[in-house]
Amino acid sequence: MRERPFVPAKPAARRATVVVDVVVLSPRDDAMTVLLTPSPPGARERWSLPWDGPRDRETIDATGVRLARALLGGPPAFVEQVGTLSDGRHPAGAELSIGVVALSPFDSAAPVPGSAAAWFPLGALPPLATRQRAVVDRAALAVRQRMDQAPIAFHLLPPAFTLGELQEIYELLLGRRLHKASFRRALQGSHLVQPTDVWRSEGRGRPAQLFRFAPKKRRGMHRGVRFDFP
Repeated sequence: MRERPFVPAKPAARRATVVVDVVVLSPRDDAMTVLLTPSPPGARERWSLPWDGPRDRETIDATGVRLARALLGGPPAFVEQVGTLSDGRHPAGAELSIGVVALSPFDSAAPVPGSAAAWFPLGALPPLATRQRAVVDRAALAVRQRMDQAPIAFHLLPPAFTLGELQEIYELLLGRRLHKASFRRALQGSHLVQPTDVWRSEGRGRPAQLFRFAPKKRRGMHRGVRFDFP
C-alpha cells in the first residue's frame, strides 16, 4: 500500500492587527523629550505615543513620517525603524507594534495648534501602556547605538551650530556629561564637522565660531567618535 505524501495542515486564517508607534525625540529645556498625545477614550493611561496602521501601499517609514508630520506641522529630520514588538498591552489592542523613532530639531519642534500633544522629558515620562513604554526604551537605545555610525546628533541641530551646542546634544542623547576637551579632540579626529566664517556672540564671553556637518568627501574614512566620561 502506497503511503500518501505528507501535506502540512493549513494554518487557521487570522489577520494580525499591526500598528506603527512613533517615538518623536527633540531637545527642549535642557532635556531630551518625547512627544505624546492624549490616549483614546477607555485607555488606562492618560497619554500614549502617536500610532496608526499603515495605509494602502504605505511603507512603515512613510507611516512614521505621516504621524510625526501631523503633530509637528512638518516632516521630521530623521526616521528609522527600531523593531517589532508583540508583548504587553497596547492602547489600540494591536497584536503587533512596529516602533519608529523620529528626530525633530528644537527650532521646529512645536506641536501644531489644537493637537493637544505635549512634550515630556525622556527620563520622566508619564505612565504608558507596557508595550509603548518598551517601544520608547527601544528607540532611545537604538539612537544611542547608532550615534557612531550615523549623524544622529546633527539631525537635532540647525545647519550651523557651536561646538558647545553639539556637545549638549550628544550629552542629552547619551544621558551623561562629556569631558569638553576630550569631546573636541574626538570631533577633530572624526572629521565630522568643519568651521564656517560666522561667529556668534554668547553673553559676556568671547564669540563662538559656528560649525556645520562636514560633507562626506571631506570626512574621508570615518573613524567614529570615542568619548571620555568625567
